[in-house]
Amino acid sequence: MQYKPKRSSMLILIMMLAFSLTLTACAGKGNNTPAAPEPGKENNQTNGNTGADGDSALAKALNGEFKGKKVTMFGPFTDADEVKFNESKKAFEEKTGIEIAYESSKEFEATISVRVNGGNAPDIADFPQPGLLGNFVKEGKVIDVSSFLSDEYLKKQYNQSWLDMASMPGPNGDIQAGVWARSSVKSLVWYNKKEFEAAGYTIPKTWDELMALSDQIAKDGDPAWSIGIESGTATGWTATDWLEDIMLRTTTPENYDKWVNGELPFTDPIVKNAVEKMSEIWFNEDYVYGGRKSIATTSFGDSAKVLFDNPPKAWLHRQAGFVTSFFPEGLTADDYDWFPFPSIDSQYGTPALISGDIYAMFNDRPEVRAVIEYFTTGESLKTWIQSGGVTAPMNDADPSWYANDQERRMAEFVQNADTIRFDGSDLMPGAVGAGTFWKGMTDYITGTVDLDTALKEIQSGWK
Repeated sequence: MQYKPKRSSMLILIMMLAFSLTLTACAGKGNNTPAAPEPGKENNQTNGNTGADGDSALAKALNGEFKGKKVTMFGPFTDADEVKFNESKKAFEEKTGIEIAYESSKEFEATISVRVNGGNAPDIADFPQPGLLGNFVKEGKVIDVSSFLSDEYLKKQYNQSWLDMASMPGPNGDIQAGVWARSSVKSLVWYNKKEFEAAGYTIPKTWDELMALSDQIAKDGDPAWSIGIESGTATGWTATDWLEDIMLRTTTPENYDKWVNGELPFTDPIVKNAVEKMSEIWFNEDYVYGGRKSIATTSFGDSAKVLFDNPPKAWLHRQAGFVTSFFPEGLTADDYDWFPFPSIDSQYGTPALISGDIYAMFNDRPEVRAVIEYFTTGESLKTWIQSGGVTAPMNDADPSWYANDQERRMAEFVQNADTIRFDGSDLMPGAVGAGTFWKGMTDYITGTVDLDTALKEIQSGWK
């Protein structure tokens, strides 16, 4: 999970258009022009255990045809994440004899630009912010993975929303810019399971039920919500996540996409309505632990802890799956649970807001194709899933791999969601997503400015 403090400036965007493959066939190491499908490769398939059918690159790799080859990969996985990634690829390397030489950097966003623009691109790069990848796609520097992975296969492996989010405009039309690897679900409301059940509260499925629950908890003498947006120089990102979830539940996915790419301004009534809906909770002094004034000074990492005081000081906390690492030590999955952030307008259902990693290919060689194809399988994430903290976007990941019921249900939630969208601020240009959006929401929450002024302030980042 890459939460907001790790991001840097990026440009834009994911577009929901049909694949248009008018690309020049040109393969070979160091060639960054997307390659046309090889004859007979249009219908390549693999199964969920990486046992590939037909003559796909992955099948050839598993038959040992690329033994001794090296595929370079560059990404932001460091420390514990790097250990987990290296463990996840070990079985593939042993089966195929291909070495996936992974290099990490905490300054990935800046370094990848230097390397690609300097003609030293890795074979594969891991982008936690698709907006940055979109820059390279526009410049024609990324291989279209649908040139060797068929539409039929990709649709078998991924929910259509994932494919939509990977479709990006290149110089000759839209391409499938990469494949999705690990992901994290954001549309979650966490609670103290034992205390919640003992109090007799029920899980809300709609916004009205959520407000009724918040009101009931207030009548029982406690604030329902614990909310914190303090995060050093990244203060405010928690508020952007809330707004993104509400946008997905109060307008169409198409309008969400327009908002993210700057076509729908922050000053539009659609966006203002979403902020006002959010404010129904955030600015109700009876609903929020510490009241409105505490939100901007409470660390996002600390804000969930009060759910587990004895007795709880608050009862609900909206945050992504990674938040369990901030829970008090000693808790187990028996102590906490989550429910989806509820539907607001029934016509838009209960979408899943996610973050994740998209693996893009810069050099087109058979062994690189094999590795990319492997990364489309749940098997590529198996050990990581088993260790916890990761949700698989692939349809063939075995539910039994998940460490506990909470994580298993997260995967089911994403897999079954009618609409999946990536974190909006991570797709906006850095001047907006990591700039005026964070600051404008913080200014509004602290009462420094009114809503109209805050929205104008945020919108100014697009200039």
